[in-house]
Amino acid sequence: MLNSVLSSSGLTMGSLLICSLASIIFGLIIALVHMKTSKYTKNFLITLIILPILVQTVIFMVNGNLGTSIAIVGAFSLVRFRSVAGTSREIVSIFFAMAIGLATGMGQIVFAAIITVLVSLILVILSISKFGEGSNSTKKLKITIPDNVDYTEVFDDIFDKYLEKSTLDSVKTVNLGSLFELTYTVNLKNNVNEKKFVDDLRCRNGNLKIILTHPINDGEL
Repeated sequence: MLNSVLSSSGLTMGSLLICSLASIIFGLIIALVHMKTSKYTKNFLITLIILPILVQTVIFMVNGNLGTSIAIVGAFSLVRFRSVAGTSREIVSIFFAMAIGLATGMGQIVFAAIITVLVSLILVILSISKFGEGSNSTKKLKITIPDNVDYTEVFDDIFDKYLEKSTLDSVKTVNLGSLFELTYTVNLKNNVNEKKFVDDLRCRNGNLKIILTHPINDGEL
């Protein structure tokens, strides 16, 4: 059932067409799943559609040739260092497309179809479920204060009043070292008025910049 469509005598025109058509179809499915489960751009979706057939072509070209394998590894290295890292979700989709391309390149069309359906279902189910979602009370808080203020205790009483928990994630100097930018992960208490919370912070930090948002999304750092 999971036998390769490639003949023992090597690549034929018929097997090439079958594998190429399968790669395009599976790439299209991967792109559609990515559209339904994550943010996307048109260029990235095109990449997901084309990637399986490109990887398949690489496998056809290598075909046990050591010299060709080394040359292709070098080419992929150049592409890697000239590309911008994406989010973890984009990386998953890229590896998904590459894995399918490897399977079709080896003639394992049925295996590639099974993996495409299985992984697609998993991604869709995890996307529509609440698995891994943080609490709505969890926020990312950035506060700017003058450099002459002791940031270790300056907001303790305000945090005790409005927050269940707070964690100081980072301290960064800004404006040529004249200001500190403090970044916290905070959990608000139930029924807390966010405006009053921010107003109290403004009174304490001299009305400098304050940003209160949901936790930073993957890939936005």
